Parts: sequence; C-alpha cells; structure tokens
Amino acid sequence: MIGKIAGTLKEKSLAGMLLISLAGCSMAAQAATYTMYRDAGCGCCLKWADHAEQGLNAIVKAENVPDINMVKDLHGVPVALRACHTMIVEGYVIEGHVPAEAILKLLKEKPEDVLGLAVPGMPMGSPGMEHPTMKQPYQVIAFGPKGQRIFASYN
Repeated sequence: MIGKIAGTLKEKSLAGMLLISLAGCSMAAQAATYTMYRDAGCGCCLKWADHAEQGLNAIVKAENVPDINMVKDLHGVPVALRACHTMIVEGYVIEGHVPAEAILKLLKEKPEDVLGLAVPGMPMGSPGMEHPTMKQPYQVIAFGPKGQRIFASYN
C-alpha cells in the first residue's frame, strides 16, 4: 500500500513540475521581446516604447543606432512613411507612433500583402506624442509589395 501511495505521489509530483514548466513557457511567450531601433537623441521613442509594452504585453528593447535611415532602408520602409523609430514585430515592420491596438489587429489578421504599419511623422496626440491641449487626427498606413492603404484612422 505504501509503495502504491509513493508511486502516486511521484506521478503527481512529476505532473506538477510539468505544469509549472508549461506555465513558465506560456508566460515567456506572452511577454515577447521586441527591438526598437532609434536615434539616441529622440525622447518620444521611449514614451512610445512604454505604450507598446503596455498594449502588447511585451518588452521593448531600445537599440540606439548611428544611422536610423539605414535600418529603414533595410526593412523597406517607404521614404514618405518614415518617422523617428522602427520596430520589428513577428516579421512585420512598425514605423513611428503606431498605436498598440493597430499592431494587435495586424498580428491577429496577419495579412500576407502587408510588410508593415506606419504613422508618418510625429502627430501630436499619437502614442508617445501626447500633449494636454493639442491633438491631431492621423492615420496608420499599411504598406507592402502591392502598395499602401489606410489600416486605421484616429481622431
């Protein structure tokens, strides 16, 4: 009888360790790490990174680069859509002050014809560019091999 109980406890212990292991992997998957490339002198990039961390349940690692345009060239960001920072998320390019909710929509839908999303320039009121009295309407533009289209609009 004692041998049977010991065997059962051993199995339960093993199962418990497996569950704890799986839970750890699950939490690691939820808290993915993304790299944001930026010019060291830009302060709004870090504010946007905070927004992205909260909205994406992710860790955003800021990497200062000496030539941000080289990063944008490498990842195919059209010149007209460029902003101050670039992040790669699950193979997609995120350019500028794109709201986390638009990124989540992109990751859920996974459109094959989209290389990335961009908010050109630095519109006041966009994530990382919050201002107590000024707010500009802006659009999130999807871009890829078939061209560009409006992905989301914000007022």
